[in-house]
Amino acid sequence: MSVKIVANAKRMLLSKNLAQSQRTPLLYSTYRGIFDFTPITKTRREFTQKKLVGYSMHQLYSVVADVEKYNTFVPFCKKSFVYDRKPGSLKADLIIGFPPLNESYTSNVQLIKPSLVRAECVDGRLFNYLLTAWQFSPGLKDIPQSCVIDFMVSFEFKSLLHSQLSNLFFDQLVKQMEYAFIQEAEQRFGPPAIKSHVLVSNQS
Repeated sequence: MSVKIVANAKRMLLSKNLAQSQRTPLLYSTYRGIFDFTPITKTRREFTQKKLVGYSMHQLYSVVADVEKYNTFVPFCKKSFVYDRKPGSLKADLIIGFPPLNESYTSNVQLIKPSLVRAECVDGRLFNYLLTAWQFSPGLKDIPQSCVIDFMVSFEFKSLLHSQLSNLFFDQLVKQMEYAFIQEAEQRFGPPAIKSHVLVSNQS
């Protein structure tokens, strides 16, 4: 009898742990491990999302890696200039417009085709910290033109006013940004093979 009770207790504990792990966004721990973030402060905002989309890894990678054309489709990006290209990396100067201000900053961009695009701000007056990352992995086995996106953006403005404004419009800003890349993929490659599905979403 005691053996059955212990076995049932173990099964209940296993089920509870499994349920908790399913509720926990995978890419939070993944990105923390890969990119070794500093602790999030009260003024730093972070958004992570895992989404299944109807474009291949190569198609979406080509859009996200096309930093030189960000000014043509990324919200608030007024200018984008790429230089210092090397295998697997580049530098980019971007001008971001938050009316009535236009601010420039430099990003180091890491490129691992077709699975990762990671950009980190290294010089600028607008942000204390800015990191965006796109990780692409295979989608549905029976639909080659599909993939899973792990998208993340983490930032902290230098200005307290900008920080307060970002708290008000944070959701709208990051969703507009993520959606802009999907729209650009549709412009380049046509309609998606499947409707997009959000798998995991988290913000702090």
